[in-house]
Amino acid sequence: MHVSESSGDVTTLRSSGSEQDLRRHQQSAGRAVKILPVSQLAPSPSHGLASSPAPVPTLKQSARAKQLGEGNARDRTWLEKLLPSLVWMKAYRWRDSLKADAVAGITVGTMLIPQAMSYAKLAGLHPIYGLYSGFIPIFAYALFGSSRQLAIGPVALVSLLVSNGLAPLVDRSKEGADETYTQLAILLALMVGLLECCMGLIRLGWLIRFISHSIISGFTTGSAIIIGLSQAKNFLGYDVTGSSKFIPLVQSIIAGWSQFKWQPFTMGCVFLTVLLIMKHLGKNYKDLRMFRAAGPLTAVFSGTLFVKIFHPDSISVVGPIPSGLPGFSVNYDFSYASRLLPTAALICGVAILESVGIAKALAAKNGYEIDSNQELFGLGVANVLGSALSAYPTTGSFSRSAVMQEAGAKTGFAGIFMGLLVTSSLLFLTPLFADIPQCALAAIVISAVIGLVDYDEAIFLWRVDKKDFLLWLAASFFTLFLGIEVGVLIGVFLSLVFVIYESANPHMAVLGRLPGTTVYRNILQYPDAFIYHGIVILRIDSPVYFANINFIKERLREFELHTGVSANKGHDVGRISFLIIEMSRNFSSLSLTCLT
Repeated sequence: MHVSESSGDVTTLRSSGSEQDLRRHQQSAGRAVKILPVSQLAPSPSHGLASSPAPVPTLKQSARAKQLGEGNARDRTWLEKLLPSLVWMKAYRWRDSLKADAVAGITVGTMLIPQAMSYAKLAGLHPIYGLYSGFIPIFAYALFGSSRQLAIGPVALVSLLVSNGLAPLVDRSKEGADETYTQLAILLALMVGLLECCMGLIRLGWLIRFISHSIISGFTTGSAIIIGLSQAKNFLGYDVTGSSKFIPLVQSIIAGWSQFKWQPFTMGCVFLTVLLIMKHLGKNYKDLRMFRAAGPLTAVFSGTLFVKIFHPDSISVVGPIPSGLPGFSVNYDFSYASRLLPTAALICGVAILESVGIAKALAAKNGYEIDSNQELFGLGVANVLGSALSAYPTTGSFSRSAVMQEAGAKTGFAGIFMGLLVTSSLLFLTPLFADIPQCALAAIVISAVIGLVDYDEAIFLWRVDKKDFLLWLAASFFTLFLGIEVGVLIGVFLSLVFVIYESANPHMAVLGRLPGTTVYRNILQYPDAFIYHGIVILRIDSPVYFANINFIKERLREFELHTGVSANKGHDVGRISFLIIEMSRNFSSLSLTCLT
């Protein structure tokens, strides 16, 4: 006898036994049971097989079904990790989010187009390669990246690193040198992408944690000043020596002062003023937030209009730009790969720090999490695919990502709309870009890097933590006077030294009981905390291991011999009889071994 069906409180029982046995079961069950003779359980002709009871699966069949379900779940999880876009695509609210994504994507796209051409010039490339770098990489990142608001593409810092890395390898005065230079920039994108993919696949995203924020801020500040000075040639009207060091740039600017032209300087200053005013209005007034994105487009449009109307000979322009999409090519010259590897590794590190930092901040603001390793993989795929379509290295942009956030982007569809706008400009608008003044593009670069000079961070660190301020100052100084490449290496070295020092010299705090509670806190931060006479409770704010055990033992000996530890209201503890070490958060067998 077994249960066949159940509905409400009525259960149908089938049995090959007697009706009397069924009645006894009904009495013992405690609820109403509908009894059907076995003869009535056969399917009737009128109902066919529809009313037949479902066959009970065997244990083997159940196990097989469970395995299939788990396998499908694993496949879905693996696929969603590879393509994070599937997560937001499945839950996409077309009515609510599509308009917001379209507005944000088009807004940032109008900002990207002139910036991309400006940054390509900074990298020593034709402006068209900036647009190529804002084409396929954007679509690739929208699918493989984990951030929904990050705007990737050409950026000033990476563009300067490309220029500094390729300039010693190619003599631009020789015939065909420009083509070689361009091919090396594209090869550099492939190498950077492969490095990023490998780091993402073997899960090395945790390495980013060892670079302190003060080092990143100082390095970015020094780099921003170098980038701004490198654009002086387009403002002043004469050539300036290309360098990544502060002193040679300033010397070159001063040496060529006799060739100064007031026309590009005046026009450039006007454009820069307009850009800064529009950025300020868009940043500080919510109703005018579109001004921030429209600034670069305004400078390009007004500059082009001025050139077309007045045809000034003293104003240099971009020149003809080919129309159409880039062709697919994987014909790389790997003979330069070994010499490009240090530059590729440097660009990879800078790009990761810049992009992952922005992506984490945006994710925190929008209530979701990102995976640093997936972020590395997404950036790598974007650069690898971009290199096949004539892009140079790309990463996340501070300024464009901020505008993307302010414009209300919800998902990666905003990036797709941005890419579609760049695609349209490549197909239909490039003839209009020929008369863009070089000083307008330079003004766009300078206005972008002014925001990277992080003096607010320096003031904050000076007030809060002098050690972090010294790290910031060192990173800025070395970047300015020894070059961006040396600045990065020294900054990373200083970060590691700082981490090792903090680990080997952990913070230790004496704890006291807060009055009326059983809570214990640092007596330096809570002066009212009470210390028992003869007893000191000491907290070690770090795991104990071989590198810091001698320091900890020396401090413990100091506490043991010390007789002046103050308690509440200045009373003396007297000689310490008991020393209690609080290590609940950092305790391990290694800690116990080191302390014994």
